[in-house]
Amino acid sequence: MPAYAEELGGRLPSADEKAAANQLRKILAARMADGAKLRVRDDEKKSLEITLTPGLSRLLMELLRHVGRGDAVTLVPVSQMLTTQQAADILNVSRPFLISLLKKGEIEHTTVGRHRRIKAEHLFAYKRARDERRSKALSDLAELDAETL
Repeated sequence: MPAYAEELGGRLPSADEKAAANQLRKILAARMADGAKLRVRDDEKKSLEITLTPGLSRLLMELLRHVGRGDAVTLVPVSQMLTTQQAADILNVSRPFLISLLKKGEIEHTTVGRHRRIKAEHLFAYKRARDERRSKALSDLAELDAETL
């Protein structure tokens, strides 16, 4: 399992969990513009109100969207130090390919003893840049294709 992750009971979300996630996502989406407020009851049945910031609302919405679709979800803190296997899993590449990227200096890393460690924020920065390059290449390809028609 990549990085630090809590499994959803060691399985994919159940139909009830997907339905609950979708229901909560719809409720939050309807109230996001004016600052979503959650009311929860504590153990003594006292009602507590929590106001979600826009950033927290977006993050929660994204999580609920994935759970609602039945996807497996892993949360990785940006300060987390990852092993090469964990980083390779996140990038969906082989470990040897990741090692070659590290050797070329494309991803910042540190060495602890004989082991390489990658800070999650450096890995995600590389992933964002890679995704942007891919998107641009795809756009360029689409433009070329449109010119030939």
